Amino acid sequence: MPNWTLNEIAQAVGGKVFNSDKTDLVAGVSFDTRTLTEGNLFIPLTADRNGHDFIGSAMEKGASATLWSDPIENAPKEIAVIQVEDTLKAFQSFAKHYLNEVSPKVIGITGSNGKTTTKDMVAAVASAKYKTHKTGGNFNNHLGLPLTILEMDRDTEVVVLEMGMSEKGEIHILSEIAEPDIAVITMIGESHIEFLGSREAISEAKLEIVEGMEQGTLIYPGEEPLLQTRIADGWVDEKVKTVKTFGKNSGVDLYSTEIETEMKQTRFKTNQEPEVACVLPIPGEYNVQNALAAILVGETLGIEKEAIYEQLSSFQLTKNRLEWLDGVNGSVLLNDAYNASPSSVRAVLSYFKGIDVPGRKIVVLGDILELGEQAEAMHRELHQAIDTDSIDELVLYGDFMKALHEEMSGKVKKNQLHHFTGEKDKVIAYLKDTLQPEDTVLFKSSFSTGMLEVVSKLSQDEKQ
Repeated sequence: MPNWTLNEIAQAVGGKVFNSDKTDLVAGVSFDTRTLTEGNLFIPLTADRNGHDFIGSAMEKGASATLWSDPIENAPKEIAVIQVEDTLKAFQSFAKHYLNEVSPKVIGITGSNGKTTTKDMVAAVASAKYKTHKTGGNFNNHLGLPLTILEMDRDTEVVVLEMGMSEKGEIHILSEIAEPDIAVITMIGESHIEFLGSREAISEAKLEIVEGMEQGTLIYPGEEPLLQTRIADGWVDEKVKTVKTFGKNSGVDLYSTEIETEMKQTRFKTNQEPEVACVLPIPGEYNVQNALAAILVGETLGIEKEAIYEQLSSFQLTKNRLEWLDGVNGSVLLNDAYNASPSSVRAVLSYFKGIDVPGRKIVVLGDILELGEQAEAMHRELHQAIDTDSIDELVLYGDFMKALHEEMSGKVKKNQLHHFTGEKDKVIAYLKDTLQPEDTVLFKSSFSTGMLEVVSKLSQDEKQ
């Protein structure tokens, strides 16, 4: 955990130190008293609630100093205080200062789907040659990104930063803080279309990732016309020196060949290494595209292909992404319920259709959120991705899934199609009564739908 002096922080954020006799050093930062540890600098943020109200709890947890933007006369006397105009801006300025001081190679990753998986792959590849730090979980917003930066060790050589968004301008802020040397766009899908209105607007928002760059490298899916057009029109010319593309067919710099999918791994070759197979320890043909992006990052960092492939063969996926779990009654659960978009649901259904399992196949889908006025239509259209001959039961949860339930009625036997709303206890109870030994159950939904609660209650870990 990195340490800083009060004066160093104050200079970085344009602040003024009070009560400097209480301490001269802080170790780490926190904006959440629930996770704050002794020695941390507390960042009291003002959003739905005023974070300054939690200073007492922060001091009880052992915070050694705090930023402060409320009236200074209200600041505590028992702890060192750095007065600033805006605690959020100071937090972000501090992160940028520290990033410039450590000066690692910065890799920024965004996209409608696949950000976290690609981040995990890229970090594994980079660690073959460099000391690497990456975004934990999905801490990818205006708070998570600066926190990730401030958690890295001073000898970090590569930092991999996931960049998420829900509205236009958010990735611009993250890019200005991070100033990426390499920027990766995984894909353009429908996520956040509620706020941005169209895939065209989403593509423009994702391209904000280059706005903090200075003659860096942009890696993107070369078969995405919305990105092709904007890049060809010169949207990135001032910021990007090198462009590299990946995809499924010739015409891009790196494309996949001979893809073989298995229950728990995926094997593929590329046009650059036609005789050598790259093996991923996760299922799904769609994950090959994430791996291609990671290979191009490794190539840009000067890492040999053999080392890249070796790292990809053993990389660790962030929890709740395509996670195999032992379920109740001898069942097997495939947990992919951390996030969802129509395109990611179609992709995982395609994978699930193709695997062989000893027992029944059951698909559990929860609502996909942030689709705005198009929510009902997009849920209804998912019927095109459901092969009724390859699954034994379809369980739907949530108000939006009512549209898919209506579409599937008549296409699936009545006792094989189920729709629930309200309390998730009904879903849990039904599945506990239904699941049999060797059943395989796929879970997919948006995080805020709460499907992870269902997964937890049906896993053997919960039972024990």
